[in-house]
Amino acid sequence: MRRTPVPGLLLPPSPLLLLLGLLVLDRGCTAQYSSDLCNWRGSGLTHESHKKDVEQVYLRCSEGAIEWMYPTGALIIHLRPNVFPSSSKYWTVCIKPLKDSAGTNIYLERTGELKLLFRDGDHSPTRVHCFSYEQGGLFVEATPQQDISRKITGFQYELINKGTASDLHMIYAPCRPCSDTEVLLAVCTSDFVVRGTIQNVLNEEEGQDSVIDVSVNRIYRQKMKIFKPAEETGIWEGQIKTLLQCGVKPGEGDFLFTGRMHFGEARLGCAPRFKDFQRMYKEAKDRGLNPCEIGPDILHL
Repeated sequence: MRRTPVPGLLLPPSPLLLLLGLLVLDRGCTAQYSSDLCNWRGSGLTHESHKKDVEQVYLRCSEGAIEWMYPTGALIIHLRPNVFPSSSKYWTVCIKPLKDSAGTNIYLERTGELKLLFRDGDHSPTRVHCFSYEQGGLFVEATPQQDISRKITGFQYELINKGTASDLHMIYAPCRPCSDTEVLLAVCTSDFVVRGTIQNVLNEEEGQDSVIDVSVNRIYRQKMKIFKPAEETGIWEGQIKTLLQCGVKPGEGDFLFTGRMHFGEARLGCAPRFKDFQRMYKEAKDRGLNPCEIGPDILHL
């Protein structure tokens, strides 16, 4: 009888993992290396005649994607960052299945134990799961299918440095107000830092997100073109997403918006009122504790 894993439940080694041990001993387990080290695309049809094959995929990158067409057997995916430090204790892994991904269950695997992360058929639009790099690797197992020709499984992944406080705040406590220290670090490490006002908030019930329309007064940093001048008015504007449960509402006054690009979207990090940020910045500067300089005129705007 086939066992049905329960999300969050640790399971004993499955027959497929036991088979993996035998395959390794027999050198029957194949390994694949991506040419660009960030993305992998493969097909289960390469071993249709022996559907229990287990392939190992090695990627060395901070972000990328996996796409497995016609899945059969299983994949073991080894992720490693391409920057220093590469030690496992410094990293958090986040994965997000593609919208129409189907045909597999995705597990977190460590020393023969499986923890179900995403079940085949789960099409929740907010499917993102993060875990410590030390907890193990990814094990992707094809589910029994009558017709595999229309099944494609895939997901994006990101490796996030635990030393970046703004990253961890965004992932694990996105609705909690940032401390002064977290704000100052976010200013130094975020993908975007802008001063602006909230023009509108659109709540997306299906995706469980709120989309914040921001009118920008000053851009201190943006690594991608999130904020651009509007064609009609020339006013710089852009959109930032956060969780619907955070309850963001339009409000008066200027804010300092910080955040990160997360799976191709600008996600909100710390966002204090600008006058509160000026106070934090001045106090830290006066004490010589400011982690970075944001601009000579920040206290006079």
